[in-house]
Amino acid sequence: MSTAVAVAAALLAAMSFGVGSVIQQEAAQKAPARESLRLRLVLDLGRRPAWLAGMILVVSSYALLGLALAFGPLVLVQPLAATDLVFALPLLAWRRRTGLTRRELAGIACTAGGVALFLTALPPAPEGAAVPAARDWLPVILAIGGAVVLLAESGRRSRASRRTALYAIGAALLLALLDSLTKSTAGRFRTDGLGALAHWEPYAVVLVGLMGLVLAQSAYQAGSLAIRLPLIDTLEPMTAVLIGVAVFGEKLASSPWALTVQALGAATAVAGIVLLDRSPLARR
Repeated sequence: MSTAVAVAAALLAAMSFGVGSVIQQEAAQKAPARESLRLRLVLDLGRRPAWLAGMILVVSSYALLGLALAFGPLVLVQPLAATDLVFALPLLAWRRRTGLTRRELAGIACTAGGVALFLTALPPAPEGAAVPAARDWLPVILAIGGAVVLLAESGRRSRASRRTALYAIGAALLLALLDSLTKSTAGRFRTDGLGALAHWEPYAVVLVGLMGLVLAQSAYQAGSLAIRLPLIDTLEPMTAVLIGVAVFGEKLASSPWALTVQALGAATAVAGIVLLDRSPLARR
């Protein structure tokens, strides 16, 4: 039952995030360039109805992701959540009264098939604690924090396309950390109820979420969605899976055959995500 809830919630989160991201992209590119990497950018965008509609979908996706992570491991939930454009592109094609191209259909098939192949070799989730100790988090938080600072500073001095890529990589790292902290927070609420508010994880979720929001919107603003989306859609789930292994003690395949299957599935899914992210539907 827990796995069924995790899978359903993760797929719904993917659909909400995919549509919301495209709507936000269209609105964010109209904001002044001087607001990049500033909280003022979010405040400005908050006055735009289209951006708010996209934000409602994105917030809903994170609520659904939190539900999925409360019932399932990161190595299960994150690959499913990365299928956002598998759901978004058909909906966008229907809304814009156009059909899907062969390239887009191939991207959907590769993404869905690759994720399915990756999950077939996934071992059962461990019975360990769902809430890691603070000392287990420290190396990950320091590594991601340092990387994000370097990426943001490098992006300030770069041309538009490179700046978009650097901001997107930083946003992907922060979003992966946010996903992982969300799982830890969900575990706190499941075991402690409102007593979870006495721990540090819920407040870290708010702080990291705000930082990720500012950096992601700066990536939207800096350049093309064709640069930003492939980076975030591939790096976020991959980093979250690695955090799941390192911090939560989750397991990937152990035998050479199963590892080969998982590697093939991951590579196929990444190829599919790149094809979908480069669709004109996602960049209009």
